[in-house]
Amino acid sequence: MSVLVEFSMFPTDKGESVSPYVSRIIKMIDQSGIPYKLTPMGTVFETEKIEEALEIIKKAYEQLEKDCNRVYAVVKFDIRKGKSNRLVQKIESVEKKLGKKVSK
Repeated sequence: MSVLVEFSMFPTDKGESVSPYVSRIIKMIDQSGIPYKLTPMGTVFETEKIEEALEIIKKAYEQLEKDCNRVYAVVKFDIRKGKSNRLVQKIESVEKKLGKKVSK
């Protein structure tokens, strides 16, 4: 099974620049070993089970809860049985149809 997750999470009580807080979350994801991609508007990662995906979201929140009084989060799931490596394959499928690489 493939569980693709796109999410953004950040404090709303720390001013305009929240990159120090987002960096904590990205460090945790990176150390987890799961495949992920950071984008300007959020992060996409892939797990094999919904429980793993939910644990990553929980751990992301835990990175902020110690010193953030208000946290905003948006989470989207795309769950598909019988597939894997969709973090890469979905992009490759579009590129194949376009006949060229897309901007990454």
